Amino acid sequence: MQYSIGVEYALHCLVYLIDNEEDYSIGIKELSTFQGISETYLSKIFSKLSKNGIVSSVPGVKGGYKLAKSPEEISFWDVIEAVEGPKPIFQCKNIKDNGYLYRENICTSAPSSCTINLVMLSAEEKMREFLRSKTLSWLNEELNRVLPNQIREETRKFFTKSSL
Repeated sequence: MQYSIGVEYALHCLVYLIDNEEDYSIGIKELSTFQGISETYLSKIFSKLSKNGIVSSVPGVKGGYKLAKSPEEISFWDVIEAVEGPKPIFQCKNIKDNGYLYRENICTSAPSSCTINLVMLSAEEKMREFLRSKTLSWLNEELNRVLPNQIREETRKFFTKSSL
């Protein structure tokens, strides 16, 4: 299982929106410049985030994006699901039904649910629960704790200058 790099870019960019003043938005150009990725790629990610109510777009020359909800209300899982879509990680194909015993009609009654699928679905749900417990607010606090103040201040200055 692997999430696309789009999830990582989304989470990073969403953190930059947290400290932004309510009247200001941050443009895709500024976000993509800061991250070192194409505007087109980041626009696709933000389109998905917007459709899922995580960010709202602000039209106009000074337009861009801002958070549509408070950072406490946006979980890692919300972002993952917005960027990756709602598909399950494990998709059981019922390959047990193709096994020798069933192909040759030696056994005719298989359990209706696949034990492997049940385990995988349970594990996936536990992971979702964990990712739902981690919010943008939590991430922002963690970054304040683990990153040098200079990095956080210079990041804020970059986006403050960009929005003026």
